[in-house]
Amino acid sequence: MRLIIGSRGSKLALWQAHWVRAQLAAAGHEIEVRIIKTMGDKLQSVAPEVPLPASMAQTVAEAGSKGLFIKEIEEALLAHEIDVAVHSLKDLPVNQPTGLELAAVPQREDARDVFIASGGKTLANLGPGARVATSSLRRQAQLRASRPDLVYVAMRGNLDTRLRKLDQGDCDALVLAAAGVHRLGLASRITLYFSPEQMCPAVGQGALGIEIRADDAQVQEAVAPLDDSATHRAVRAERAVLRRLGGGCQVPIAALAEIENGDLRLYGLVASLDGTKIIRAQGKGPASNPEGEGGVVAEDLLRQGAREILASLG
Repeated sequence: MRLIIGSRGSKLALWQAHWVRAQLAAAGHEIEVRIIKTMGDKLQSVAPEVPLPASMAQTVAEAGSKGLFIKEIEEALLAHEIDVAVHSLKDLPVNQPTGLELAAVPQREDARDVFIASGGKTLANLGPGARVATSSLRRQAQLRASRPDLVYVAMRGNLDTRLRKLDQGDCDALVLAAAGVHRLGLASRITLYFSPEQMCPAVGQGALGIEIRADDAQVQEAVAPLDDSATHRAVRAERAVLRRLGGGCQVPIAALAEIENGDLRLYGLVASLDGTKIIRAQGKGPASNPEGEGGVVAEDLLRQGAREILASLG
């Protein structure tokens, strides 16, 4: 088959798209990668302290923080301009547009978050008042719980841009997803890997999502070999937590599922923005029922008070 893959134009997004391209090409398909600029990419160029233009602010409100990086790509998929969309799964909303489906989830990279600081420092030996850059409220909330004495600053831009800003002194440390740092060959910059207990990852972090049109049986057959069933079931459980709680990037919700010997173990977390209240839950069940296990963990979080935290966030 001749297939067109749609991707954002960042270095990491293109690494991901070309990885998928290589797998499909090895199976004999003719593959083209087409770059699609999303609203999220345009937003990256606007400094966090600068008010957004009215038209951009309206689009942000309508799309939601997650949809900003995938909306235009999904529109191209529905319009038959591309055949396959490759996303960082953590950017893909749990409710997809009618006519699209998550067809494959390849084997996951490292799901953890990492700390990168100037001078090789770690979180423990970073001095009070040091500036830690992360736009993720999930990361900020968990960091504030252990280090409320640090200053947390928002920073837009792709991975290369953030590392450059760190090197030029715009901040003292960064918190990033390990997967992206690994994929771009920059693991030597990492000074600390957070355990899931220290920093529960974002839903789907470290995994790729391959999205296609739901009625395209030929493309489904082509991408099916890329699917890793254990990873797919794990992220289905994580996404079930997020779906039940109704959150996205702007809510400190985290979940991580792991599958071993046919069992699925799932960790979930909801935190207040200031990190003073963190609710955790975990469950274990058969890997054959990931959505069910996700629902159980989500309900446990709600019983413990997650509903009140989420309601306070509007």
